[in-house]
Amino acid sequence: MWGATARRPVVSRRRAFLVTLGAGWAGYGGLGILGDPRYGTARSLASLTQRVPLTVLGWMWVVLGVLALLSGLVVNCPRVQAAGFAALAVPAGLWAGSFAVAAATTYPAAVGSACGWGAFTIGVVLVSGMDDPPPPHLRKARR
Repeated sequence: MWGATARRPVVSRRRAFLVTLGAGWAGYGGLGILGDPRYGTARSLASLTQRVPLTVLGWMWVVLGVLALLSGLVVNCPRVQAAGFAALAVPAGLWAGSFAVAAATTYPAAVGSACGWGAFTIGVVLVSGMDDPPPPHLRKARR
């Protein structure tokens, strides 16, 4: 009892990323798409909303955001975390593609958002392939 040292829990950066972006994605879907979609967003998504209603897309963001958030809370289960990263990448990639189509055809002002959503998607894919650093007791000693 006296010799035991209290160890702080190791917080996974990948899991923190899933929780943070998952909450952001759910908030964006609920507040930004379902609650009050901006004119530029609605106009940039015109090619997509011809096939899928904007309310369905908003709920897609909410559901996939919550899925990513919950997968970030699961410890030691890389398959669940992989599903969470896919849940983050799908809506961002869909937005990137739709904004790119709009920028190339009917709404040139969408080019900035297309770049931003594309970068988000690439960032999610890059983080999904990264490993968390090993716990302190397994790290090599610094010289």
